[in-house]
Amino acid sequence: MRLKTKLSIGIGFLFTAILVSGLLGIFSINLMKKDAHLVLKDNYETLVYSNNMLQTLEQFRTDPQSIAKFEENLSRQEANITEPGEGAATGAVRALFEQLKKAPSNDSLQQLLRDKIYLINTANQQAIFSKNNTAMNNAKRFSNWLVLIFSMLSIIAFTLAVNFPGIISEPINALSEGIKSIVNKDYSRRIHLNQQDEFGELAQAFNTMAEKLNEYEHSNLAKIKFEKSRIDTIINQMNDGIIGIDDTRHILFANRVAEKLLGLKEIEIAGKYAPDVALQNDLMRSLLQETSKEKELKIFADNKESYFHLDVINVDNNERVIGQVIVLRNITPFHELNEAKTNFIATISHELKTPIASIKMSAQLLADHRVGAVNKEQDELIKSITDDSDRLLKITSELLNMSQVETGHIQLKIAPVSPGIIIENATSTVSFLAQQKNIRVRVEEADTPCKMLTDPEKTAWVLTNFLTNAVKYSPEDDEIVLKTFIKEQRIYFTVTDHGRGIDEKYLPKIFDRYFKVPGTPEKAGTGLGLSISREFIEAQGGRIWVESRLGEGAEFGFWLPVV
Repeated sequence: MRLKTKLSIGIGFLFTAILVSGLLGIFSINLMKKDAHLVLKDNYETLVYSNNMLQTLEQFRTDPQSIAKFEENLSRQEANITEPGEGAATGAVRALFEQLKKAPSNDSLQQLLRDKIYLINTANQQAIFSKNNTAMNNAKRFSNWLVLIFSMLSIIAFTLAVNFPGIISEPINALSEGIKSIVNKDYSRRIHLNQQDEFGELAQAFNTMAEKLNEYEHSNLAKIKFEKSRIDTIINQMNDGIIGIDDTRHILFANRVAEKLLGLKEIEIAGKYAPDVALQNDLMRSLLQETSKEKELKIFADNKESYFHLDVINVDNNERVIGQVIVLRNITPFHELNEAKTNFIATISHELKTPIASIKMSAQLLADHRVGAVNKEQDELIKSITDDSDRLLKITSELLNMSQVETGHIQLKIAPVSPGIIIENATSTVSFLAQQKNIRVRVEEADTPCKMLTDPEKTAWVLTNFLTNAVKYSPEDDEIVLKTFIKEQRIYFTVTDHGRGIDEKYLPKIFDRYFKVPGTPEKAGTGLGLSISREFIEAQGGRIWVESRLGEGAEFGFWLPVV
């Protein structure tokens, strides 16, 4: 039976019970009212008339008006004859009254008249008792029926009141408990309701849902656990330190390498707020700093100073950052190899400078006619030896400078220096090279005299490198402009040529180590000059740049702070 039908039957029965009780009550009340009305109307009024006639009968001799009153009551009685024998008695009263009016003093007539009136009273009194008994019997009968019907309705209503809430509440409680079990991931819970109604259908739907969830849970849980275990194993086997943080900055996990570097166990920090952990851990504090992303850290690990490259990777989901993975890549072996390479290059370069200088000196002596005359072919060989010696000396010088840069041991001798000294040293160095191509170096110095805090040797080396490159890539009979100016407490140096220029796509890489613009002659250089120049300028607190367009020449420049 449907729940709606049950509700309709229950409410309909209560409505019917109320309606039946009300109708029976109204019917019994109306019946008793009718019986009482008959007694009052038919019998009680006759008794009143009879008593009035008896009273006026005593006054016939003294009160002439009594005859009229008797006549009035007798007329009313004649109009209210309702009981058997009452009509004959009333007619006798009328006959005797007519005789008495002619002889008011006749006592025998008065006595007969009294007797007839008493007959009328007796008949109506007997009728009152009879009708009263009838009314009492009717009242008792209806009372019994009402008690019986009310008792039956009360029993049925009580049964509904006791059982009907359970019909509603028990299925709801069962469903509520089932839902709580699902919330707690107890997918084995089932609801059994032997009801062919909406609750039964809802219980069946719930059981179907729980069964599907149980199947899904068991089909994926093992797989998820296996994948998690595999990922944990992979992460723990990695040589890199890995730390996971959620979007609320709470630590999710840390592998074994990270535990070793932090000096903390994963079980001690998992679930904790990362900044709280950083209060007691210097390394964690460094990792959480925004400025620490993608940089090299030196950490004491494996009983030695080790080097790690820090990467902070954001984990995104639908363009929303839901966490971060901090990766500390162990680059100690590469750092050691790089240091060994740098030391090797520095040693070789230093050792090569002496024999190269000796070769250059020997070539100069051979070129001196005071030593002896040489023919044309020998002179060209001597010139080639000299050029190659100069190039080798420049390469070894650049390699030595690069070794200083890579080891972080750039030795600067900062002092207040006039820009004119730097310009003079640089222009004098490239003057011979410029004369060979008939190129003029035009200098435009700042009008305001000033001094700058710099290492004159290294700054002159940078400016010389700019001028040398400008001469190399400028056509013959051209002009190079070296310009200085002061702006915002900075002294600016720019070198502008009118050579072939540099394609814009190569400009971001122009200061990278060993980078050469495609199409550059192989003997043009090592690709270290501009990289070393940037390191020298930035080490002094300055900035270096390049501006160029293909076919329109190039402008290299840098600035340093003035005193």
